[in-house]
Amino acid sequence: MKNYIKQISIAFLIIVTASFFAFNNFELKEEKAIHQEAILDNKEDKFFVSVEYYPEEITKKVNHKLDSLLKRINKRHDFHGAVLVAKNNKIVYKNQVGYTDFRKKKYLKEDAVFQLASVSKQFTAAAIMLLKEQNKLKLSDTVNTFFPNFPYKNITIKNLLNHTSGLPKYFWVAEHEWTQNRPPTNTELMQLLPSSKAQRFFKPGRNFDYSNTGYFVLASIVEKVSGISFNNFLEKNIFDPLEMNNTYVYRFKNDVVRENQLIGYRLYKGWRHLKIGNTVNDAIVGDKNVYSTPEDLFKWTYGLNSGQLLSKESLSLMYSKGETIYGRKIPYGFGFRMDRSNENNIYHYGKWNGFSTALTNYLEDNLVVIVLEHTSYNAMKSLNEKIKKIVSQNLEV
Repeated sequence: MKNYIKQISIAFLIIVTASFFAFNNFELKEEKAIHQEAILDNKEDKFFVSVEYYPEEITKKVNHKLDSLLKRINKRHDFHGAVLVAKNNKIVYKNQVGYTDFRKKKYLKEDAVFQLASVSKQFTAAAIMLLKEQNKLKLSDTVNTFFPNFPYKNITIKNLLNHTSGLPKYFWVAEHEWTQNRPPTNTELMQLLPSSKAQRFFKPGRNFDYSNTGYFVLASIVEKVSGISFNNFLEKNIFDPLEMNNTYVYRFKNDVVRENQLIGYRLYKGWRHLKIGNTVNDAIVGDKNVYSTPEDLFKWTYGLNSGQLLSKESLSLMYSKGETIYGRKIPYGFGFRMDRSNENNIYHYGKWNGFSTALTNYLEDNLVVIVLEHTSYNAMKSLNEKIKKIVSQNLEV
């Protein structure tokens, strides 16, 4: 009997011990799985954007001519900026000319970061399309869906994207109705609009009227829907995945000035360069205030056109003409303009506080021309045409 009880006790002990180790092993596996899941959740997905250059023997002639063009416009037309040209997703030419700082006579380097001005709008449009693809909003949603107190009714996200909203100019609101001694943020200006005296220009959809206000409202919707700042949304969903390491959103008096971030200038009396100060409008984002470099914009264009960032359907909408409620076509998609004579020339120019910018995408030629400048240069269209002509006549690929 004693031996029987002893055998039962030993068996019970073995079962308890085995259960203990099994339970602990299960807990460890479960903890490990949770940890691995957390790592996956925090992992940043990178897209494949290869920065490749054509061999020097192929680009020698075109580079020589583009170098000569840059030197000439720097001397004759006070151009201080950078140019990048890419063909078939490879860089043909990248260079800069002029000064970063005129008092210290510091030359521009390739890591100089430019304010993109209205070229920023394409990032705002892409952010909206990303949220659409995540089923977090629809193009037919009105602003009041997200901001019930928004005073201008029946304006859809699509109206905002292709400038058919009829919204008043937020510059006027900030300059005349904002009373604090610092510039308002998007959130603060959205809160001010319900009490504003500014009247809209027309009912939604009736006309095309280029509107910075529309894109400031779009960025505000991105923040409201995502629950994070506009900069953080772009950083997480566009800048980091495309490895655009020198691109960010900057809000005057709200964000720290970064290393290599340029200041805009204007020419005074034909010889002296004066810094252009910031204004009460310079903490508003969505319509402007993305800062970047030519190489980062190349990565952006490559990533966008390759279909890695957005679906083909979304990209097609961004690159297609809008229209009014009367069916009249307008030469603007979502964040991009369309050349009136050739719809396959997709582009946007920008001009703000001394910065002049241009990103032109010649889809038929698979050619991209990026020009960034910071001394109020005034002939971007002409310069783009000259660059395209030089590349077309001197590059055989």
